[in-house]
Amino acid sequence: MKKIRTMARILRYKVTFPSNKVFFREYELAEDMTLFSLNKFLVNDLDFAPDQMIAFRGYGKDGKLKAMWGLFDFGSGTIDGVSLEKTIACGAEKLHYVFDINANKYMELSLIGEVEQIFHVSYPRLVAEKGRIPGQFESKFDTLDNMTPEIGDEIGEDDVDIDDPEDGGGEQ
Repeated sequence: MKKIRTMARILRYKVTFPSNKVFFREYELAEDMTLFSLNKFLVNDLDFAPDQMIAFRGYGKDGKLKAMWGLFDFGSGTIDGVSLEKTIACGAEKLHYVFDINANKYMELSLIGEVEQIFHVSYPRLVAEKGRIPGQFESKFDTLDNMTPEIGDEIGEDDVDIDDPEDGGGEQ
């Protein structure tokens, strides 16, 4: 008898950095995707170095740590043996992807919900994005605060006045 393969549920996650108000990504991921595969996907999508130690921390709705997974077993399993479905089953609706363990830098993956699988579409996939991808080892991420000048800020010598003919603007 031929075995019929059932399709995995597709989950949508929103990815943000706690210290960055501009950047976000939304991904659709199959629930049977392992955290190891998710790590490979994130490293590729965000152009991170693939040779770094990483970990995932799972948090519940109450904000309490439910489990921690890594390349080595921290007590909850290893990333190659834990799927997104298992993270949800243990109560982790929010994941912290720790990509710089020494500096405790992480991005937050928040479960938005289940979405309908689209036939002939491969998963995982990026479905929405905003902002410049932060560098993996940057000490400070771009935020709206440092991208938008405040009233009273001085104009630097490098700033161009688009109405000044000497700067190539305005009427000549």
